[in-house]
Amino acid sequence: MMKNEDLPKIIPVFPLSNFIIFPKTTVPLNIFEPRYVDMINDVMKSDKFLGMIQPKFSKDGENKTPLLHNIGCMGKIVSFKETEDARFLIELKGLIRFKIIEEVQTNKKYRECKITFEDYKNDLENKKDNLKFSDLEIIFKDLKTLFDRKGFIINWSAMQKQSLDEIINALAMASPFTLEEKQILLETKDINLRKTKIAEILTTYTYDQYDNNTIQ
Repeated sequence: MMKNEDLPKIIPVFPLSNFIIFPKTTVPLNIFEPRYVDMINDVMKSDKFLGMIQPKFSKDGENKTPLLHNIGCMGKIVSFKETEDARFLIELKGLIRFKIIEEVQTNKKYRECKITFEDYKNDLENKKDNLKFSDLEIIFKDLKTLFDRKGFIINWSAMQKQSLDEIINALAMASPFTLEEKQILLETKDINLRKTKIAEILTTYTYDQYDNNTIQ
């Protein structure tokens, strides 16, 4: 388990639109834009930490440097491969959410921010819950219905081996919710509130707008 004293005070941030990572989830990323290739090069030489965060785009276009949401998630690169055409294929594991204090001015091509983890220290806990298959069906009944009706396949048996927060975070990230709704879920303080917020979001949904997908 990562200790509080191991947490950085400044991290490079990757403002990636339409993408959110949650703690205790792992996602693949294809890095090809030169400034982010530089960022990954630098990160791999240090602690392998970087922050994923949603940009905000103004109505007058996307060419300006976008503002950022206040809350993102710091991840650690756990797999790295360089391709023949100078791209990086990485896997990023979500560790802990952060709040931006201020952006740091540097000569680097990518952005860095001074951050705090104060409100999200619980993300680092590794609690194991005694969950039964029937418990999961009750907790995620409505979400399971949403996924099943639209062709999502959930390996519930495999999820039994994970902790409750790992399951909720994985389903929140992979769900067919909007990015605004996922941002709301990311910003909820603890896993119980996130579970409640998922239920609230589900009550607003009609189940007729999603493509097929598979969740392992």
